[in-house]
Amino acid sequence: MGRPLDWARDGPGWPHHAASRFVALPGLRWHVQQIAAPPGAPTLLLLHGTGASTHSWRGVMTALAGRLGLVAVDLPGHAFTGAPADPERLSLPGMASALADLLRELRCAPELVVGHSAGAAVGAQLCLDGALQPAALVSVNGALLPLPGLAGSVFSPVARLLARSTLVPRLFSWRASDPVVCRRLLDGTGSRIDEDGAACYRRLLQDPRHVSGALGMMARWDLQTFARALPRLAVPLHLLVAERDLTLPRDHARRLHEHLPRASLLRLPGLGHLAHEEDPAQVAAILENLTKLIVKSS
Repeated sequence: MGRPLDWARDGPGWPHHAASRFVALPGLRWHVQQIAAPPGAPTLLLLHGTGASTHSWRGVMTALAGRLGLVAVDLPGHAFTGAPADPERLSLPGMASALADLLRELRCAPELVVGHSAGAAVGAQLCLDGALQPAALVSVNGALLPLPGLAGSVFSPVARLLARSTLVPRLFSWRASDPVVCRRLLDGTGSRIDEDGAACYRRLLQDPRHVSGALGMMARWDLQTFARALPRLAVPLHLLVAERDLTLPRDHARRLHEHLPRASLLRLPGLGHLAHEEDPAQVAAILENLTKLIVKSS
């Protein structure tokens, strides 16, 4: 029931596999993809959301390779990055701290941090902790606020309960091996991504360890505390908000902009939660324009 990911078997077909490397740090072995910056060009750090991996940036990386430096990572417990021995390291501060250690090892100080969904929260936490001081932070459908109402009060406890079970990830992985089930999950985001992307998600969801990592991440995140700290964010924040996002609550972008009125907001008509996979050319163009402004102002 379920099939663990294996780099020797699965790596050769993974998007941008030639850019991949593994970095072993105390307690964690990271999967990292790096594409060097041309002389004088800024570097972008790309952080995926819950349940995804470096593959989610495949189109954006293709569009920007050779023009900007790119660093993408599999977050702890996801895809080809190991899970921490202490499950509490899957908390938001724990993930940000571990990622800060990795970036120091890589000697990487990105000028632009780009996070999708939960990845935007990881990027913001890095900045709040003082571990990074990029010129700007970009949130692509960022999950930066707690869910409102009853959903917000029961989400984390339910996720924690599921994360404790060894059977739940195995059952989920077995069910997700059905391409129809996986496609329904993806369509439920409001996005329609290509078959290559769907195949990557299908492969990820067949790995009980990856599913367990995603559940553990959701179980240990305290977005109430994070939201209270978020107004202290000193880094300019750019919110990219897809208008067909079915994953986040409909009023999430409005509440977020009210919470952070100084943040810029750009709407992406016709796209869903996986906007950066659905239309990578548009998202890449926005990111490249932002980096031009960074270079111009520096």
